[in-house]
Amino acid sequence: MEIVLALLGLAIGVGLGTGALLVYQRSQGTSKKRQAEDEANRIISDAQDQAKQIIINARDEALHIQREAEDNAKRRRAELDRESDRLQKRREDLDARYERMELREQTLNKRQSKLDKQQNEIAQMLEEQKAELERVAEMTRDEARQELLRLVEEDARQDMARRIREVEAETKLEADTRARDIIALAIQRIASEHVNEIAVSVVPLPSDEMKGRIIGRNGRNIRSFEQATGVDVVVDDTPEAVTISSFDPIRREVARRSMEKLVLDGRIHPARIEKLVTDARKEVERIVREEGERAAYEAGVPGLHNEIIKLLGRLKFRTSYGQNQHAHAIETAHIAGMIAAELGADVAIAKAGGLLHDIGKAVDHEIEGTHAQIGADFAKRFGLPPKVVNCIAAHHHEVEQECVEAMIVEAADAISGARPGARRESLDTYIRRVKALEDIAREFSGVEQSYALQAGREVRIMVKPEEIDDLAATRLARDISKRIEETMQYPGQIKVTIIRETRAVDYAK
Repeated sequence: MEIVLALLGLAIGVGLGTGALLVYQRSQGTSKKRQAEDEANRIISDAQDQAKQIIINARDEALHIQREAEDNAKRRRAELDRESDRLQKRREDLDARYERMELREQTLNKRQSKLDKQQNEIAQMLEEQKAELERVAEMTRDEARQELLRLVEEDARQDMARRIREVEAETKLEADTRARDIIALAIQRIASEHVNEIAVSVVPLPSDEMKGRIIGRNGRNIRSFEQATGVDVVVDDTPEAVTISSFDPIRREVARRSMEKLVLDGRIHPARIEKLVTDARKEVERIVREEGERAAYEAGVPGLHNEIIKLLGRLKFRTSYGQNQHAHAIETAHIAGMIAAELGADVAIAKAGGLLHDIGKAVDHEIEGTHAQIGADFAKRFGLPPKVVNCIAAHHHEVEQECVEAMIVEAADAISGARPGARRESLDTYIRRVKALEDIAREFSGVEQSYALQAGREVRIMVKPEEIDDLAATRLARDISKRIEETMQYPGQIKVTIIRETRAVDYAK
């Protein structure tokens, strides 16, 4: 029983505890629910306040945008109104201008009609005047035009000729005096001797018996000599002499020296010939070297390449119209240097150009081309300055002269070759050249007579004054000079003088 009661009490206690627990839990849940509801209400209230504020801000922004749009629309409307007013005003101006142009066009049409009428009247009057002039002058319009043109042309030609003479006189007055002083000073300072040296090709013999020994049995000696030297030996009827012929001056010199040694030695056979030719060739090569160095030293042109020195030395055995080209090169260098010093030009360039201007003649028989072109190519190949190359290439006007030194070298070359005693030529050649000079002048129409003067260095031409006027005389001098340059070969330069004179003769009785 007690146990039952105890169990019953325990059950009642447990039930009471459980009920109390349930009551407590229910009270706690009610409190949390209330708090959650309060929090939800607070959040809802805040959200409503924020929404109201957002709506208010959006409404204000919309009002601001609306006001700005209205302002922009008002401004745009005002601008459109102003543009419309401006276009309307411009339209009115254009309409007014168009009306004025119409009025002006009408006025111009009226004036044009009057002008056309006046022009027709003037043309008619001119035709009447021309007809009257033709009747009075007994000349047609074309004939009168031709006569007028002839008179105008004649006056113009006379004025041109007079002006040409004045300009030439003004330019030559001081230039001639200055050039004459410089050239005279240069020639006086150089004081060169007359050039008489020439590479001979005739070997004297002690007797005509030596000719047979030179020929040898069946001609073996002369054949061996010609094969060893590369020359032709001419044994003719010339007493006590044989002639050596070769286009190469070096070969001819080697052959001449070998022949002289053979004649002196007396032992003439193929083996001896080969030895003496070899010795003579070495001797000539040594002379070539020495003469090249001597020329460079005398002219004052140092630092030349060995090949240029050799070419310069080969000129020792080269002649032109009897003038030795080695001496001519040295003389030209001296004259060019003096003229350059007087003019303030580059003396070193002028000397080098003068010394080397004819080096192409040393090998012009071996290489195609003019000696000026060959010499310029050699100078360029061995590193000479461009101005020196131009002096060599342009001294016969085959290329354009690019510096004043080239002109100086050309003048020095002409002075050296043209001075008295510098060159010589045979009488037959001289007579043919002078006659050809006079014949060339007589080929031109209007020439009455021509005379060659100063050993063929000047030609004076008498013209018919009724056919050649002053201007035509100037043109004739240039044409004859050009024809002489194209058809003749001559040293230096030739002066062409045209003489036109009118003589009136009467007799007092």
